[in-house]
Amino acid sequence: MKPPDSRNNKCFALVWREWYVFGPGLLFVVSGPSGAGKDTLVDALRARMPRLRYSVSATTREARPGEREGEHYFFLARAEFERRRASRGFLEWREYNGNFYGTPRDFVERTLTQGYDLIMKPEVNGALSIKGTFPDAVLIFLLPDRFSHLRARLLARRTETNEEIARRLAIAHEEVKFIRSFDYIVINEERRSEEAVRDLHSILQAEKFRIHRFSDDSLRKMEDS
Repeated sequence: MKPPDSRNNKCFALVWREWYVFGPGLLFVVSGPSGAGKDTLVDALRARMPRLRYSVSATTREARPGEREGEHYFFLARAEFERRRASRGFLEWREYNGNFYGTPRDFVERTLTQGYDLIMKPEVNGALSIKGTFPDAVLIFLLPDRFSHLRARLLARRTETNEEIARRLAIAHEEVKFIRSFDYIVINEERRSEEAVRDLHSILQAEKFRIHRFSDDSLRKMEDS
């Protein structure tokens, strides 16, 4: 049997690397009930994946202690938010618990065109709206291992009244009904968040290697090697 040609192996590697580094970016949407741990897990994931970009949302709610403008959210007055919404400046927007949230359109489109993968963590309704605009977006639903942990995490924030927490929990019960519209489920078990981060990382890596992500030109180069 003729030994494999090392030049072909090298060619495969070059085609793959060309696509992986310079190919189109993928959009990952992590959503789920408030208190499920989206902020903590996405921050940990970004530390593992330096090329992964984060889409900062805009909101009309007040900043919580420790939140910084342009890093956690763009904090907008309601009138400014409505002005940008009217000019189609948001990829999607929604009202949640009395406040507006939106995803700036220009940043998302520019980042994906430049070849960077992008992750965002909108509310559930916002995630579904994004899927309508970007059908190729990968939607990941994040849940705690027990629903009772949501209330405990919201209480631990000490940033909301009991009435606001009750509203968030009521919304969470409704959001869970949309699980079937998502591509993946990740369970964020109490005191085992590192496992959830690994699950998220595995999803992102696997999606990058799906055959339909490669262009016909890239596949043809591999076939002709």
